Amino acid sequence: MIKTANRIANVEEYYFSRKLAEVRTLDTPELRVINLGIGSPDQAPSSPVIDALIASAKNPAHHGYQSYKGIPAFRKAIADFYANTYNVALNTETDILPLMGSKEGIMHIAMAFLNDGEEVLIPNPGYPTYSSVANLVGAKLRPYNLREDLNWGIDIDALKKSDLSKVKLMWVNFPHMPTGRTASREELKELVDLARKHQFLIVNDNPYSLILNDSPMSILSIEGAEEVALELNSLSKSHNMAGWRLGWVAGKKEYIDAVLKVKSNMDSGMFLGLQDAATEALKNGEEWFTALNKVYAERKAVGKKLLDLLGCTYAEKQSGLFVWAKAPAHVTDVEKWIDEILYGTKVFITPGFIFGEAGRRYIRISLCCTVESLNEALTRIQKHLEAKHTEQIVVK
Repeated sequence: MIKTANRIANVEEYYFSRKLAEVRTLDTPELRVINLGIGSPDQAPSSPVIDALIASAKNPAHHGYQSYKGIPAFRKAIADFYANTYNVALNTETDILPLMGSKEGIMHIAMAFLNDGEEVLIPNPGYPTYSSVANLVGAKLRPYNLREDLNWGIDIDALKKSDLSKVKLMWVNFPHMPTGRTASREELKELVDLARKHQFLIVNDNPYSLILNDSPMSILSIEGAEEVALELNSLSKSHNMAGWRLGWVAGKKEYIDAVLKVKSNMDSGMFLGLQDAATEALKNGEEWFTALNKVYAERKAVGKKLLDLLGCTYAEKQSGLFVWAKAPAHVTDVEKWIDEILYGTKVFITPGFIFGEAGRRYIRISLCCTVESLNEALTRIQKHLEAKHTEQIVVK
């Protein structure tokens, strides 16, 4: 047996990669699993986007290798999107690098900026990929807590009092996944000032800013951010294009050039048809997002009923594609409880422990399924709880 590289010794297979394989074994034609776990939009992109893809794919000249930096039209569409959405001016030639999804960018940025043993500030709870990538490149993880008593805000005072001399990079993610918390301009300004003082790179992962959020914001709109910040964004959530793998990183030319050095040695430019479609998607107007958020608001209302049925508590104001909730006090093992629900009802809910130790008492449900499916999940869980109650009475 050939020994694997040391770099993967502390890296687990991604939770959803492993768990969804297990979930699929429960799926039968008679009773389908209702997946409330993963945030994969179930709706289609706008019709002009699909038309643009088809038209581009029919052109025989569009199937060759493309520029690592993407076509000018796509970069311009991103710049226009940032100007209109966040009031941020980006140079289309120097400040934008298209990516095959923003998840790719997490690895590229880590490889471009992190040396062995340098410290990375990782949100707890937070997206597990930040930790996995830090481990893969040999960096040292420094979890920082998002506190429930601060409505899942960052304890900036605690950061200021800590030793940040070895920190090279800080991951932030607002609107935050999994808690749905948005950040104020004042909070982001404090983080930017902290990064400038201690000379580390701050990266905001920003794919949820247009989902159930009245005030979309980019960290690049904060004064001084251009000196110390990059931002990842994508079309996955806001434009229903998760499987298309379309994203970008934006920021200062020198930082973008560093990421390009890594990217250009790891992959190639994305298919031109996808770039043409992405260019069209970024033209979606306010009516698109209004309609999209109306759907998610309706789903969220049912999702909250489901969480109420389970006895969970949650913040009313949450942005993004999920609802983050605290398990009831009588549940001693949340992961086991979630599995009992899965095997008893064929409804899959994400346990919060996968997002870090601070999420161990929490669960997360996705809004990426229809109101009908959410109501069906509600009915199944209701019957499951009633059956358990009856069983307990009989035992007594």
